[in-house]
Parts: sequence; structure tokens; C-alpha cells
Amino acid sequence: MASFWFASAPLYSHTDWGGFLKTAETLHSRDHDVLWLSEAPLERAIKQAGMAFRAIRETGWLWPPPPPPDLSGISPQEAVTLRYKRALDTWLSEDLVAEAVEAFLDLEDEIGAPDVIVSEPFLSASAIVAEIVDVPLVICGWPAQATLDADNLFPVQRDLSSDSQRRIQRLCDRFGIAGRNFSRGSTPSIVSEELHITYFTPGWYGAELATILPQTQFVGGAVKPPASHPPSWLNDIAPERPLALITLGTIFTGDLGFYSWAAQAAASAGLVPVVTLGWNPVSAEKKAELKRALPAGTRLLNWAPYEHVLPRCRVIIHHGGMGSTHSAVVHGVPQIVVPHAADQRIQGRRVAEAKVGLHLTAHDVRQGQLREGVQALLAADWVREKARGLARTMAGLGGVERAAELVEGVVS
Repeated sequence: MASFWFASAPLYSHTDWGGFLKTAETLHSRDHDVLWLSEAPLERAIKQAGMAFRAIRETGWLWPPPPPPDLSGISPQEAVTLRYKRALDTWLSEDLVAEAVEAFLDLEDEIGAPDVIVSEPFLSASAIVAEIVDVPLVICGWPAQATLDADNLFPVQRDLSSDSQRRIQRLCDRFGIAGRNFSRGSTPSIVSEELHITYFTPGWYGAELATILPQTQFVGGAVKPPASHPPSWLNDIAPERPLALITLGTIFTGDLGFYSWAAQAAASAGLVPVVTLGWNPVSAEKKAELKRALPAGTRLLNWAPYEHVLPRCRVIIHHGGMGSTHSAVVHGVPQIVVPHAADQRIQGRRVAEAKVGLHLTAHDVRQGQLREGVQALLAADWVREKARGLARTMAGLGGVERAAELVEGVVS
């Protein structure tokens, strides 16, 4: 039996990445000692999954983010710089990361070091602590990639690259380490020397595949038979009526206009819209306003069980979160991605390049292209076949069982 620490930011979406939490569950089912580390807001969700959880005072992830900057009266380049810096601060705020490292080390003093630290891709403290206590680091949900040539970066990207390198160096100096779990090129990131697991296929990365480093393993994913019964609201919809799932995940749930536009587009194509708001609070006034804007027959929920809903969907309209994208892919459901932030634009581009759906911008949505997009996907049998073919390829790579085997293989 081996001991594993799984570490994530205190956001439920950061337990996914296509199979992160499920990999921990699989290792636990194999009688390994698995402990999930994050801040207190995640405790309930992790314990509901049957996992041991330890709340630590800080993970180093800046949440909630600061209010968006006022971009009026500044140049477009300055506006881009502010947005890039805001994103960098999220995973690499030096004081927060340093406090998180101390929190991890306090726990190590109390219970001893694990055999392996398994981390989400953007938790800088995990990379530092693994080197300090001299245990392997495994990254789940993101490939290890070679850094870009600085000549191929825009000036603002070069400036932010230099800033991030300086931050990493100061953190390494502070804790007396070499920084072996960070790339040091023009696009610094967390890079494990041992293993990166991505829950997609090699082909999902297209031209990027040439930049992916050999410690990356592709495990895909598969649909498992539901362990629960369908909810009553789903049983109340006639089986022959196709659905459209509309979601912004668990974080970017404040864009109420998106839900309305997407539901109207789905209903106009003869689909039953299933809208999920997540668990972030929405005022009664705003929720009532949204209900009035939704077409008749829409199911408005906080959450929907994907394993029951997606098999009945003809399309999913979402923000491009890694978990939502992965779920659509493994179920073979065509998708429309409207990114709202961060890596969601990458998922949107990959969906389009894989020809399993569409990538629209917020401007496209305002111009009414969601309606056209839904109708186009429903009429394109070849897109549905592409989606099903990708799902079959994903299932053939082993999924979380294979991921667990790979993590076990890192134990010396």
C-alpha cells in the first residue's frame, strides 16, 4: 500500500480535469492511503466521494479573484497586460503560494510525507513541496509541454513570462530549492519530471502534439453505467424527446443571458433545454427574471447528473470547462463551446479542430449564432459520427483505471 496526497484549489471544478477525483477514488478502492488536501469549502464534496480529506489554511490559489480592472481610458495593449497579469496572479501570487507551502509542510511535520504528491496542473505549492520533501510529483489533467520560443510570443507575453520567471525564482530562493518541477523557458509552468496524465487522446491536441513531452500519458475516458436511478424530473420527460444540456459549470454561473439565449436556441430546434445554474447563489429576483426569459418546458436546475442526462442529449452548450468538455466527449455528444475565461478558449478550439462541435465567441452569441449553431449540428450527421468515433477512441485508452496504474508505477 502506498500513500498519496491529492492536492487541488478549493473549487469543485478543480477536482475534475476529466478524471482527477475519479483517479483518487480508484486508488482508494485499491486499498492505497489517499488523502485529499484543499481548503475547507471542498470538504463536503470530497467526503461524499468516500475520500479522506484534510483542510489546510491555504492552497496558493487566488480565489475569489479581484474585481475586473477598469479598462476605460487605457490602450488595448495595456488592457491585455492587465488581463494576463490577473491570470498570472491566480496561480502564482508569491505570498499566497508561500503560505500554502508552509501549510503543506506543517501537515508533513504532523503526519509525515506521502510517497507521491498528485496535483492539479496549476497548484504551484504542490510543485515546491514535492521538491522540498523529495517525493515524486504527478500532474493530472494537463500534458507536459515544451516551452514556446520567445520569438513567437507577443511583447505582452514576453513581459509576463519574465515576471513569472522572477516570481518562481524568488519562491525557489525562499525555500532553498532548485525548482525542478517548474519549466524555466519562455512560458513557465508546473512540469513534473515523472508523469503527466491527460484524460484525452493524442489526436485531441492536434498540432500541439509535437510540443508535448514524453512523460505525458494519454488515458482518455469512458462512460460507466450509472450507479443511481434517474431523477424524477428526467423520467417525466418522454424518452423520445431529445434534450440539450446548457451549463456554465460551477464558477462562471453569473451570465444569466447565456442561459436564456442557449435555451431559446435549443427549444427552437425542438430540444428540451436542461439549464444548470451551479450552486453559486443567484438572487430570487434574478432567478425569477431568468425563468421569464426561458422558453416553456425548460428544466432549470442547480445540477444535473451527467451520466443520466447526456445519453439523452443531442447537443451540450457550455463554457469550455475541462470537465464539461470531457463529459461531452466521452458521451459522444456534439457540443457548442462559448468560452468565458482562461483555458476554456483552448477547449473551444480543440472541439472545433476535432470537428465534434462549434467554438463561438460571446460576440457570436449576441449576434444570434447559437440558434444557427444548434440547427447546423442537428443537421450534420457526420459531426455526430465524429463525436461517437472520438468517444470510442477515448474509451480504448483505459480511462481512470489506466491513470491509477500509472500513478502506482511512480512509487519507488
